[in-house]
Amino acid sequence: MKKFVSLLLAVLLLAGCASAFADAIQMDKLTFEFVPSKDADVIITGTKNLPELIKAEMANFGYDIGEVDITVGTSYEATGEAMCAGTIDVGWLPGGTYAIYSQNQEVDVILTATRAGLSNDSTDPATWNGDANKTLPTDEQVTFYRALIYAGPSEYGKKLAEKVNAGEALTWEDLDGATWAVGNTSSSAGYIYPTMWLMDKYDGKRITDLSNVVQLGYADAFAQAAAEQVDVIVCYADGRRDYENAWNIATDSADETGKAGMGRTDTIWNEMNVIGVTDGIYNDTVAVTTSETRPLIHTPEFINALQQSLINIINTEEGQAIFSVYSHTGYAVATDADYDASRKALYALQ
Repeated sequence: MKKFVSLLLAVLLLAGCASAFADAIQMDKLTFEFVPSKDADVIITGTKNLPELIKAEMANFGYDIGEVDITVGTSYEATGEAMCAGTIDVGWLPGGTYAIYSQNQEVDVILTATRAGLSNDSTDPATWNGDANKTLPTDEQVTFYRALIYAGPSEYGKKLAEKVNAGEALTWEDLDGATWAVGNTSSSAGYIYPTMWLMDKYDGKRITDLSNVVQLGYADAFAQAAAEQVDVIVCYADGRRDYENAWNIATDSADETGKAGMGRTDTIWNEMNVIGVTDGIYNDTVAVTTSETRPLIHTPEFINALQQSLINIINTEEGQAIFSVYSHTGYAVATDADYDASRKALYALQ
């Protein structure tokens, strides 16, 4: 009798599992894309374990996903356009990029990244400079960050830094004499907020009014600054922390994350001096497509499942390691209205 009862319970358990599997929502493929705010190879390497974690977490919410594909867009705009077209389901978009591609409700935010705050949040650029003012992480979780305007170790960059560190104001002519490296036009830290900083400080002047501007990704911008090929770059406030090790590695080597060495001998804190600090920028989004070609994606059930899955993952040690590639340390549920300020920034630029 005991053997019969045990066998019966086993059969019922298997039947229950089979029934639950049959009731699961089947998805052949889920596509994720990150924007190239870091080197593509670094992002792909850092997130290689994310697909299996997503599949396991989503299964707990009734989704049976065959494949999770992760790519890195060729530009911020490329990722936004792919999401609008429905060829990418889920994208990690900066606030400025989200503001652009959400205007026609073709993408919808579901999460905002939180990150560890920094030891410095001053608007005085001189307080960010030198080894004594090295920027350190804190335990405080914040939903915004700043962009910084950096003068590099070129001869002209040093002149700009000397003025700022001496408490002197830079003139428009000072800035216009430099060669600038900026990001994509939809990048909050790489373009939009630095433009607003210029507009505020220099009577409405913009990046487009500067005489010498090149468009580069952050890694290339730091590399060009190290090579003294550009004088000024713009980047998020913890950019020097991300490239600190690579700054002093030989150019034929790379750091442990794959960043190419930049061959400098002095520290990045001494050689990349802050000359401008922008207003706060609302953190990166996790957004989903609303395309009719992907009807399962923009449903309350799927959004809730993905929100909770990503929150659960990032709250694990493995998840922290994965999302450290973007300096994300947590996720909070977000609404579209959270990014109204980002849209206002775009309108100001237009």
